[in-house]
Parts: sequence; structure tokens; C-alpha cells
Amino acid sequence: MNETPAEFNRPHITDAAWCPGCGSHILQKAIHSAMHELNIEPENILMLSGIDQAIELSNRKLVVVVESGDGDMLGERGNNFIHAIHRNADVTVVIHNNMVYDPTQVSLASQRSMNTPTRVNGVKHESFNPLEVALSMNAPFIARGLAGDVEQTKMMLKEAIASRGFSVVDICQPCVVFNKLNTCHWFKKNIHYLPKGHDTTNHNAAFRLATGSDKLPLGIFFRHEERERYKDLTGIDSTPLFQQQQPDEKNFQRVIEACR
Repeated sequence: MNETPAEFNRPHITDAAWCPGCGSHILQKAIHSAMHELNIEPENILMLSGIDQAIELSNRKLVVVVESGDGDMLGERGNNFIHAIHRNADVTVVIHNNMVYDPTQVSLASQRSMNTPTRVNGVKHESFNPLEVALSMNAPFIARGLAGDVEQTKMMLKEAIASRGFSVVDICQPCVVFNKLNTCHWFKKNIHYLPKGHDTTNHNAAFRLATGSDKLPLGIFFRHEERERYKDLTGIDSTPLFQQQQPDEKNFQRVIEACR
């Protein structure tokens, strides 16, 4: 693996409040390596938590990567997730999926039978599958990885970032502090890799693989770049919005008067 560039190793960039042993530390290194190997300069990268679809329209020169946990991305910002796929926003979404929200709450991705102080009788609903939703909405790039498999995760991230349109990479990672059900041992027993030769252009096959097993399949499920991106439909060129010519004030006033 190539060394991570010095720009990414400055303390004010890499310091994080994650727990020791959290898979986010490993995932961060995978993302940095992917950016480095794609020759993307740090000043051209915009990292977000949650989703803001307007940013990639305001400056198309930026590579926009969104990172959030399953509680945020699938719950609080689930609407944004759906709208971004529907509009085919040119962003890469990385879900830190540890299948729990916090010490007391479950997330939509929590497995059945998980117990927390607020769910003493265990989770009763089916676990939310973000890949199923993304496939049903024809997202252009859909993959799932494991935080501990750095090489495969890095490869997926490189392909997701380089692809056109909306990309989602669901990353399974144990929460070593709050999730006592989906441990490292659990993941070892409950994951498997997609079969070699899987046709990533076959939407039906991708859907069957994403939904048809109790175990979590890992790999690139589906990709196609034929879908038009939202920014290509807006008529806005690649000039950042703040550099574009402002509308003529007199014409603006005439439009206002005509609407009264």
C-alpha cells in the first residue's frame, strides 16, 4: 500500500473522538489511501457527515464524500438519503454501519433480538437493508464492505468515488463498546463474499444477492453509469456558483413586477 500523504496526517485533521478499537479508525485510513491512490488533492475533497445535496451543485470541482453512522444516515437523514439517490446526486456515501445507535437506543439496522436499556425485550422489527433501498431506486454504484478488510474496502471506495453519480458503500464494523451482539466474532461467522464472476450490471442478480441470505454478502453488487446525474439536468455549467455571472438587477425587478 502506498504511504498516506503527509497532508492527511496533521493532528487537526486526523484527531477523532472515536473509541479505541472502533472500526472508524481503520476506515479512515482506507479512505485516505483511496484518495491518495486516485491522486485527489486534499483541497479538492469535501467530507461531510449527513447529506447535503446542494454542495456538489455549487462547486463541481469538489469530490464530495459523505460519512455517517447507520443511526444518522438511515434514521435521522433517511429522507436525504432517498432524495439523493432519486436525484442521482454526484456524491459518495459511506455508511459506518455498526448496527446500533448509542448505549441505549437501537438503529434501523439493528438485528432482531438485540437488547438495550430501552429495548429490554429485544428488537422486533426486521433489520433495515440500505442496499435493498438503493437497488430499488436504481442507484448507480452499490457495494458493501467490512472495515477490517482494508484492501477490499479501499478498492470499493476508489471505484465508488471514481464512478459517475450516486455511490453508496455500506461498511460493516463492530461497535466494540455498545454492541454486544454484533461482535467481531459474529461478523466472522455472518459474512461472505460475493461469488467470483458476479455480473455487476445485472440488477436482478444484485437484488437477489443483497436480500436472499441470512448472512451479509460483501462486494460490489451493482454499477452502471448510464443514469443522468441531477447536475447534468440543471443547465448549470461547471463554474462554481459564486463565480457565475449574477442576474441583471433590472431584469430581476421586471420579473418581480410581472408576477404581482
